Amino acid sequence: MKIAIIGQQDFGKAVLDAFLARGDAVAGVFCAPEKPGAKADPVRAVAEEKKLPVFQFKSLRAPEAHDALAGLKADVGIMAYVLQFAPDSLVKIPRLGTIQYHPSLLPKYRGPSSINWPIIRGDTRTGLTIFRPTEGLDEGPVVLQKECAIGPDETLGDVYFNKLFPMGVKAMLEAVDLVAAGGHREIAQDEARASYEGWCREAEARVHWAHHVDFIYNLIRGCNPAPGAWTTLAGKKVQIFDARKHLARRFADVAGKVGEVSGITDTGFRVTAQGGVVEVLRARGEDGKKVSGGEFARAAGLSAGAILGT
Repeated sequence: MKIAIIGQQDFGKAVLDAFLARGDAVAGVFCAPEKPGAKADPVRAVAEEKKLPVFQFKSLRAPEAHDALAGLKADVGIMAYVLQFAPDSLVKIPRLGTIQYHPSLLPKYRGPSSINWPIIRGDTRTGLTIFRPTEGLDEGPVVLQKECAIGPDETLGDVYFNKLFPMGVKAMLEAVDLVAAGGHREIAQDEARASYEGWCREAEARVHWAHHVDFIYNLIRGCNPAPGAWTTLAGKKVQIFDARKHLARRFADVAGKVGEVSGITDTGFRVTAQGGVVEVLRARGEDGKKVSGGEFARAAGLSAGAILGT
């Protein structure tokens, strides 16, 4: 099996490593150009170490990209974490076409932040899809899917690095074998079940303390480690990473008003929300590094009664 890999960053590197480890012939590797002064992309670094042809184009729409892929005479194209748009004219060049990894159970959560949103919305299951890329973003027919649970306290980092990343590498190998054998069935995505969500970035990651404690806790989990849920303290940005929620069981359990710091311990500080309290266990100020919630509170001079989010 002669393959061409289009990918970048650690997931792209892991996929390249996996195919090389089992002896597949990698005809060439495509990865996005690095920003000026940046280190070599991990995919590029491995490819150059293995003396593989490396191609870096600003756009995969470019005729030069098409010519490069055609010249490799690959059997299958592998898209592993690709942020560049790959047009139909490119992905159809390999003899058996191209397959792509997406970290959601398509057609749900099409889009670039498909791991964040299921956690933020409180879903208990997610998964990955290997599909045929088309001109529509994440809209092509499905080759295979794998499911996994989202634990009630798991973060984006937990779900991706412990589940979707390793599962995805294995799924890419499995999908290539299915395509090569030719006996598999590819299933069109059901548009009635489809959803598209855009990036989860700074604006989406802001904590609104008047929301229910469940919503806030899920937002923190779904943004940990990136982009990092955040609030403000005296007008300065504070990012919140590790946290714990405590539900209010009765009126007497309610401590203060929403957004108010209700207590500080050696390891964290508590902030009141609707329905309970968020205990912040790891945070970062505008000019600092990630520290325990307790250390942040001491350094910031935080005390009970302070109001966040203003």
